[in-house]
Amino acid sequence: MHARYTSLAMVSIVVESALMAGALCTPALAIGAPPPLLLANDYEDAVIDLSRYWVSEKYDGVRAYWDGERLLTRAGNVIHAPEWFTRDWPTTPLDGELWAGRGRFEQVTSTVRDLDPDDAAWRAIRFMVFDLPAHVGIFNDRLAALRALLASMQIDWLQAVPQSRTTDDSTLHRQLHTLTAAGGEGLMLHREDSLYRAERSDDLLKLKPYQDADAQVIAHLPGQGKYLGMLGALVVRDANGAHFRIGTGFTDEQRRDPPPIGSWVTYSYQNRTARGIPRFARFLRARPD
Repeated sequence: MHARYTSLAMVSIVVESALMAGALCTPALAIGAPPPLLLANDYEDAVIDLSRYWVSEKYDGVRAYWDGERLLTRAGNVIHAPEWFTRDWPTTPLDGELWAGRGRFEQVTSTVRDLDPDDAAWRAIRFMVFDLPAHVGIFNDRLAALRALLASMQIDWLQAVPQSRTTDDSTLHRQLHTLTAAGGEGLMLHREDSLYRAERSDDLLKLKPYQDADAQVIAHLPGQGKYLGMLGALVVRDANGAHFRIGTGFTDEQRRDPPPIGSWVTYSYQNRTARGIPRFARFLRARPD
């Protein structure tokens, strides 16, 4: 039998065996509904036993969810990938990141937004898979199943995210420094004995370096939902003339009494886009002057 069809047969056997054993349970996902994703807390805010975690690179791409038939954004919008890109993918859900390499975030986002997929642009993208959302086992079991499944698929642009162990916090931060010096975004930590739960928890942690800078407040945007009648976000202008929003990092008191227009604030960020806009801007404090 041809090797390609042999691998497809192996995939079918793996998936069917898992279903029979109750390891995979594909939930129905309504059209347009956001996929049920596991979300990360910040590593620096967590008190954990580091020896119980797997560590992987945090990719600067677009989070995506394969529901067995469609590739979706975290908001539930269909990603219009070329037909060949998802051809022969497994019918079980996959959670991962569409990634084109370090420092190419904007390249990925512009490609993913296209309703008419650019075939050449998609050939530079890989789907880096870090979890099996429908698998009912702990992460150790999900990782083993994921590695076996994708190895049997033999699709170059469908890859399991490499996972490793670390020994202590200082080693972890050295790993972070090495990674970011090479252009990486940060690290992710998966707790080995955790189930896949569609919520934010310390089962998944993110560790990223940040820089800080100052910007002048030029407008207040109103809040919605639980922040109705309060500040939703600041519109600010930095020293280079770039305008952007800061919508996170505020206490409720700061949202009720935000920094006044014309004042200066300090914010944290990870890096900048090609247009000079800070990525992941977060309010730190109002400048006393």
